Amino acid sequence: MRNIDYNSRRKMILNSAISRYIRSAVPVASEDMAEEFDLSSATIRNIFSELDESGYLKHPYTSGGRVPTDRGYRYYVDFLINQIELLDEEKESILKECKKKIRRLDDALENTSEVISEITHYAGIVSFLEWQDKMFYKGISRILDQPEFRDIDKIRLLVRLVEDKSRLLDIVNRDFSDKVKIYIGGEIGLPEMENCSLIVTSYRINDRPSGRLAVLGPMRMEYDHIIPVMRYISDVLTEVLNEI
Repeated sequence: MRNIDYNSRRKMILNSAISRYIRSAVPVASEDMAEEFDLSSATIRNIFSELDESGYLKHPYTSGGRVPTDRGYRYYVDFLINQIELLDEEKESILKECKKKIRRLDDALENTSEVISEITHYAGIVSFLEWQDKMFYKGISRILDQPEFRDIDKIRLLVRLVEDKSRLLDIVNRDFSDKVKIYIGGEIGLPEMENCSLIVTSYRINDRPSGRLAVLGPMRMEYDHIIPVMRYISDVLTEVLNEI
């Protein structure tokens, strides 16, 4: 670590702190980071303080450790993560599930929402742009199993939002130019989803954007895996729908 410039070291520590929190859902202590980077706890605490001041980490009131902020997750997604290459077995499983003997559009879309939920362990959402008041979703209960949603009021608000499909569809169906659009916390624009992230991609029929695929989960989600999963499911669904 001594040969690494200070800014690079700070980025590495931020990356590791966020990755640890994503895996464990436990605030990250300076002692754990000190051991990983062979630095003193005091040095890590100083860097944590700087990351706090920059808005990337924060102190939960119940703990001395740190957790990422919305801004921290955004920086992590935009600049720090390396997306995982999907294993051939995972690709084959997705391909098999998406290519079940389906001959109707709505069956294919509903099945895909289930595939997204099964693979990501969060909620899978699928829309068709011509059906402005209809969407398919599976796995809302998977979100409610996460530690962030132990509060009954948060559960109630999130369930109510999902049942009020029009507001969620407005977000999922927003225009975007990238292959994948990621909304983190407050970027979603709904207070009911301030603890959530939404990863959205699109699928095409006859070479035209025709609908959206999305995964809804806590901000503490495995972005490095879920982003390539959504890209791949998008490609597979596009292939399936152009064969129907």
